[in-house]
Amino acid sequence: MRRVLTTLMILLVVLVAGLSALVLLVNPNDFRAYMVRQVEARSGYQLQLDGPLRWHVWPQLSILTGRMTLIAPGAQTPVVQADNMRLDVNLWPLLSHQLRVKQVMLKGAVIQLTPQSAPVAQKDAPVGPGQNSLPQEEEDRGWSWDIHSLRVADSVLVIQHENDDQVTVRDIRLKMEQDEHHQASLDFSGRVTRNQRALALSLSAQVDARDYPHNLSAIIDSLQWQLQGGDITAQGISGEGRLQAQWQSSGQRLTLNALHLTANDSVLDGKGSVTFGQQPVWALDLQSDNLNLDNLLPAQQTAATSTEAGQQGQAVNRLPPPVIANGEPVTQFNGLRDFTAQIGITAKNVRWRGMQFMDVTGQLNNTAGMLVIPQLEGKLGGGLVSLPGSLDVRTDASSARFQPRLDNVEIGDILNAFNYPIALTGNLTMAGDFSGPRIDANNFRHQWQGEAHVELKNSRMEGLNFQQLIQQAVARNSDVEIQQNYDNATRLESFSANLALDHGLMTFSDMQGASPLLALTGDGKMDLVEETADTRFNVRVLEGWKGDGPIIDFLKKTPIPLRVYGNWQSLKYNLQVDQLLRKQLQDEAKRRLKEWADRNQDSQSGNELKKQLENR
Repeated sequence: MRRVLTTLMILLVVLVAGLSALVLLVNPNDFRAYMVRQVEARSGYQLQLDGPLRWHVWPQLSILTGRMTLIAPGAQTPVVQADNMRLDVNLWPLLSHQLRVKQVMLKGAVIQLTPQSAPVAQKDAPVGPGQNSLPQEEEDRGWSWDIHSLRVADSVLVIQHENDDQVTVRDIRLKMEQDEHHQASLDFSGRVTRNQRALALSLSAQVDARDYPHNLSAIIDSLQWQLQGGDITAQGISGEGRLQAQWQSSGQRLTLNALHLTANDSVLDGKGSVTFGQQPVWALDLQSDNLNLDNLLPAQQTAATSTEAGQQGQAVNRLPPPVIANGEPVTQFNGLRDFTAQIGITAKNVRWRGMQFMDVTGQLNNTAGMLVIPQLEGKLGGGLVSLPGSLDVRTDASSARFQPRLDNVEIGDILNAFNYPIALTGNLTMAGDFSGPRIDANNFRHQWQGEAHVELKNSRMEGLNFQQLIQQAVARNSDVEIQQNYDNATRLESFSANLALDHGLMTFSDMQGASPLLALTGDGKMDLVEETADTRFNVRVLEGWKGDGPIIDFLKKTPIPLRVYGNWQSLKYNLQVDQLLRKQLQDEAKRRLKEWADRNQDSQSGNELKKQLENR
């Protein structure tokens, strides 16, 4: 045991002596000019090292620098600047004054990928042909990465493309290692804060840089992210994913394949590409087994929220829109101006505003703020929904236009989705054309206009039973007997109407409804802002009367005026059955008197009665 300890002590002494001799014999500043020349020769970039270079021997033999900057040819600002840099070097080459760097470590660095930090070609520099079939030499490839390992910690990355806003990634931690064939492994994490939102991102990837900077491919096999703050849902949005990416420098094109992303309980697969130029051009083909928009989109302001149909509602809270640095709110959908895109999407299940859609198919085409949606359709319950349209945000005065088509869709689901306190169910079929300044449920209530034809099958309106109201009023004003009906709802097998919407006022015309119990016609208005209604019906009650007779036949054939008005949650009605019955009795009395006068027209009393009836 003593011999082992003695041997270890001797080795330690030799190691310390060797390192001390190395520090005394090799001056790290001798490599300063060499490193600057090598960087410039390989890339054209200017490396500047401030302050003296010094040794650091534990736990890794390294050269420490002071402040460093790296500037591209002709650039206005450095692409990299850091307070210090550490170069981990191999020991044995140093004995022959050779520098072989194993790893570069940057801490507290600022990395700028902006137009100001990009290389600028000299005006008198020769321009080569667009296509070159000759193989490229290593020195012709431009910037290359020949260091085995790179580590960046506690740093900042600033990204900007052309005239776009800057994106700042903070708390960067990067570790990249590559072999002699330029096959690299990369681990990255960072945080982006913008518009009151915070995005945390981390990934692991395998990178193929054999043809960099002309081509670069990567397999991102692990991606984790989390988005919180601003108007994001309270629980935030988090997920993971994987994808394959390939960058082609000649066409400024990024291709994405085998894309798989999760966001809360939503899943998205597909492929796509983006070509960078004056404006990015996106092409995406996406599929989803489950897309829960209720857990992804910000809370929307709607009409009123109710736990039961017809109950008192309450406003839905909504966070204010993001505010940019100058204090002005971000205008909705203005980001569409900054790119062009063609997006195709299919989804087996989509949840939006509590409605469960199935087999959704969509095609969205955006051209610098002109969004056209030729197809957006899916199944809802036992019906079909189609919502083609367009949105134009190319100017500050945005405009939207949609042509909704609904076929056999439960209207109660739609009313509940937008929290309208109207207790109505039934299968809705509709064809319409509506337009307005913005796509927003609240804006629809105030600013939109348009027309539609609606049909309802097997409808049920809770709270008022037209048959019951009319028959009870008749029973109170006559000796007519009725069958008891305790159903507090009006049922119709069919109903149709034309509607017109004008800045919150919805006008109904040519209303027609029928069932075995009653038939009706009418017209009316609904105020979507004030949540009031004023409708006038002419109702014929066909069943529910006891017995037969002229009065019963009269009631079955005669439309009875019924006015329904007031607040949606406390509707009132007005019936004038007594006047109708009084008029019917008067008409019946006239008819019988006229018959008696006709039978006794030869008598003086008969003639006098006939003259009196004719004068009335």
